[in-house]
Amino acid sequence: MSSPPTNQTASPVHRFIIVVPVADRPRHIQACLDSLTELLRRYPNPRAVTVIIADDSADAANVAANRVIAGRYSSAGLTVIHFGPDEQFALIGSLQETLPGIVGNAPRERFGHKGQGVMRNIAYLKVAEMLKGAPDDDTLIWSLDSDQEFRVNMPENDGYVIDYFRDLDAIFAQTDAQVLTGKVVGDPPVSPAVMTRNFLADVEGFLQGMATRDAQAPCSHHGNAQNSSNAAYHDMADLFGFAPDARYAYPCPLLGEHAEADCFAHFAGRVNSFFYGEHPTRITAYEPAELFSTVQPARTVYAGNYMFRPAALKYFIPFAHLRLRMSGPTLGRILKAELGSRFVSANLPMLHKRTVESGGQAEFRPGIETTEQIIDMSGEFERQFYGDVMLFTQERRSSSHSSSRPASADFSLIDSVREEMLEKYNARQLAILDRLAGVEALLDDPARWWRDHPASAQFRHFCANVRRNFGAASPGHLRINAADNWAKWRVALLEAIARYPADRQAWEQVLCTG
Repeated sequence: MSSPPTNQTASPVHRFIIVVPVADRPRHIQACLDSLTELLRRYPNPRAVTVIIADDSADAANVAANRVIAGRYSSAGLTVIHFGPDEQFALIGSLQETLPGIVGNAPRERFGHKGQGVMRNIAYLKVAEMLKGAPDDDTLIWSLDSDQEFRVNMPENDGYVIDYFRDLDAIFAQTDAQVLTGKVVGDPPVSPAVMTRNFLADVEGFLQGMATRDAQAPCSHHGNAQNSSNAAYHDMADLFGFAPDARYAYPCPLLGEHAEADCFAHFAGRVNSFFYGEHPTRITAYEPAELFSTVQPARTVYAGNYMFRPAALKYFIPFAHLRLRMSGPTLGRILKAELGSRFVSANLPMLHKRTVESGGQAEFRPGIETTEQIIDMSGEFERQFYGDVMLFTQERRSSSHSSSRPASADFSLIDSVREEMLEKYNARQLAILDRLAGVEALLDDPARWWRDHPASAQFRHFCANVRRNFGAASPGHLRINAADNWAKWRVALLEAIARYPADRQAWEQVLCTG
């Protein structure tokens, strides 16, 4: 009987190429690289680590800033390559094949904000170029997001408790895994477009509790932290096989003596960061575990934290040109069908921080438009909805072994999936509005001590933006319900599905001849 795998190897086997797409987020990419530098100080890695900053910025000033950041870390001894728009455009132009469904077809003058999927795919071409002639299994490619750090959210050692490189080296040295996905801790990894009902429940519960307490009484919102595991933050967790969760309490982070009114004001100051991806009542916490006990077959990819052998470069981000959300889970269904047990997950999360410290806003978030105090999520909402349609269409095609059939055979399937998703989204809209009415009634109750508290304005601002994005006339809901809009998306989705086998063939040809 063979002995169980261990976390240790006699000596490190793999070097690492880390791919970090970034779009107009110099502060985020600097924090990411700061954390990598600190990780390597605490856990030196004797094998090479190379970072590729895959720059998808639209602002030339941010491209320049990212290039300076790369140079500064390289000068300090960390190999960081700034893969800028000019280099990307030249690489695509040198290919013998055109890959519009994989790397897009943006002209040079509009080459920023191509989307994370397209940017990752172009970066993978760069990685393939770098690996020409290298040993097949000597390197691991690690795909990250720029708003993540190489640590977790626990006070011990400032969260630097995982030796990522040693653990990844051990897993890939001692198993036949081809692709491994980690997760994130901290801010949930999903869009605010699908977290609103749950967050409203938490806000309502917070106000109901506050209504029973004196404003100047000592704060009672400590010791309330709950781990948001198993997609508890997702309004439609049942879609992914999880039971819906009850409301969560707000864990007050204030230190020292303070009153209920102080906690109220602090939560009010964070509540609008929700629209940029924070979920302050449902922060995912790190749960330590023995590494190999957590390695198990996977079905979804978190695109911001997954690793693979060079042979798995053949798996690009699917349907990237459509810029849909849920591309990671869609890729995961493909990997599960083709790799089986060689596609795994492990307890190697990274710290996810959606917003920068000042102002509670993201440096850049696609699909979220902000004008003064008006927040429009309709772009991200639409990409989320049609991303769900594509994901569950692909899942059903895979489960019915129909993935090789022509797209014409999938007309009824994609229509039925869209109808099911539309029913769920519309039902959730009514639930959101019902919950919103309860929150607004509490805020406007003249008997409550917070009625004229200055911080109440921030809660009302939050409510106004929820109504703007989920009310009867909200642009996002109007778009997903419009027949003419569906007709356009239907064609685009079916064409992408039909073209996918040819895209894969062209991609593999590029990898072989590029």
